[in-house]
Amino acid sequence: MSTETIDLTIDARGVAFVTLQRPEKHNALNALMIKELTQMAQHLGQAQTVRVVVLAGAGKSFCAGGDLGWMKETMAKDRTGKMAQAEALAAMLGAWNNLPKPVVAQVHGAVYGGGVGLLSVCDIIVAAEDTRFALTETRLGLIPATIGPFVVARLGQSFARQVFFNSKPFTADLLYRAGLVAHICPLDDLPDAVEAEVLALLQCAPGAVAQAKALCLSLAGVNPITAAKRTAGALADCWETTETRDGIEAFFAKKTPPWRQDS
Repeated sequence: MSTETIDLTIDARGVAFVTLQRPEKHNALNALMIKELTQMAQHLGQAQTVRVVVLAGAGKSFCAGGDLGWMKETMAKDRTGKMAQAEALAAMLGAWNNLPKPVVAQVHGAVYGGGVGLLSVCDIIVAAEDTRFALTETRLGLIPATIGPFVVARLGQSFARQVFFNSKPFTADLLYRAGLVAHICPLDDLPDAVEAEVLALLQCAPGAVAQAKALCLSLAGVNPITAAKRTAGALADCWETTETRDGIEAFFAKKTPPWRQDS
C-alpha cells in the first residue's frame, strides 16, 4: 500500500516492519498519519503472510504525541468536528489494538500523549533506557481522554493516576513496573532486543497467537469464574484445528511443526 507518513517492509519470515516517517516532527500524529495507521492495521490484519509486526519511529523519537498543526486544526473546528477528530484517533488505536497479529514496539526518544496511547495498543514493548515519556495534556487545559481507555486498560488505574494529572515526565522504569514495557535496554541494543522478541513469536503457531491475543482482549475486566465456560470453549475450538494437531503431533514425535521458525 502507498503511504506518505509511514513505511512498510515485510521480510521473508513474514515480519512486517512499520516505521513512522515524520522524523522532522518527531513522528507527531496528524490527520494523515492517523488515517494511514488505521489503513495499515487493516491491511496487516488481512495479510496472510504476515506473522509479526514491529512498530518503530524514524529519527530521534518514537512519537511525540499530537502534531501542533493538527491540534490547531482541531481547535478551529466546531464541537462536531472536534469529536470527529477524536473518534478518528480512537478508531486508529482500536484497529491496532484488535490487530490479529502480535505487535512489538521498538521505542526510543520522546513518547508523549498520543505516542503513549499508541504504545498501549502494542503487545510487547522494548524501550531504550533513556526514552522520555509524558502525558502533558493537563498543562494545556486538556485531558488524555481519547487515549485514556487504552492507557488505563494497560497501565491500570493506580499507575494512570500517577501520570494523567500532573504532566510530569516519567521513565521506562515506571512503565516496566506497571507492566507496559517488557524490556529496557541501551539504545544501541534496541534492534537486537526487538529481534529476540520476534524470534520467540516466530516459534509459535500463528493461529494460536491470534486466538491468544483475542482471548486477552475478551477477558479484560471479566470475572474469571463467569469466563470459565467461554475459555473452555475457546480451548476446545483450538483442539479442533489442523494447526494444533500438527503442533501436538510434532511435539510427541520430537519433530518441528511446519509453522515454526527458529532462526
